[in-house]
Amino acid sequence: MDANQALRFEKANKLFMKAPEFMLSVAHLEQLPADDKPEVAFAGRSNVGKSSLINALFSRKDVAKTSSTPGRTQQLNYFNFSNQMYLVDLPGYGFAKAPVQEVKRWQNVLTTYLKGRANLRRVFLLVDSRVGIKKVDEDIAKILDGAAVPYQIVLTKIDKVSAQELLKARADIEKFLPNHAAAHNLILETSAEKKTGLDEVRAEIASFCGIE
Repeated sequence: MDANQALRFEKANKLFMKAPEFMLSVAHLEQLPADDKPEVAFAGRSNVGKSSLINALFSRKDVAKTSSTPGRTQQLNYFNFSNQMYLVDLPGYGFAKAPVQEVKRWQNVLTTYLKGRANLRRVFLLVDSRVGIKKVDEDIAKILDGAAVPYQIVLTKIDKVSAQELLKARADIEKFLPNHAAAHNLILETSAEKKTGLDEVRAEIASFCGIE
């Protein structure tokens, strides 16, 4: 790590010392807050470790609600981050245990949000390193490509795979990226449990607060 990167991480980590303030859960698009701040969102398949990663970024256990039941989060959960930007915990997609009509309803909310939120600066698209990119991830990526919303893939749970398996997961994503115009070319690799890769994610988010 060079001196510039170390300084960047230090500044970002200071920003994350204070927990974000929960604002509201959005079930209908008319509930969205004003688009007066830059916004980043976390998206991923159900049980990808999204809430765990958000909590780990702030070194807390109570920022985002975690659950062993896939599909528990069915609303867009908004957080005010240092009064400088919004963090959004998006509903997991894939294996939601809810009535079919309810699942369709909030999936439509999610899709419409991704296509129409003008202040959305980046979506962090979480992918479980144990299973790699699935069709549901590709479907979300296509929506983001079509809406020209920048997104960045974050591998989660890298402590659960071998070095060889992680290498394969990374290689598969590297093959995936050139076909997706809105995708960031830097893959982030994280473990919420082992606190791996958190500095890099914090630094990416902090850049939207003007911290480079």
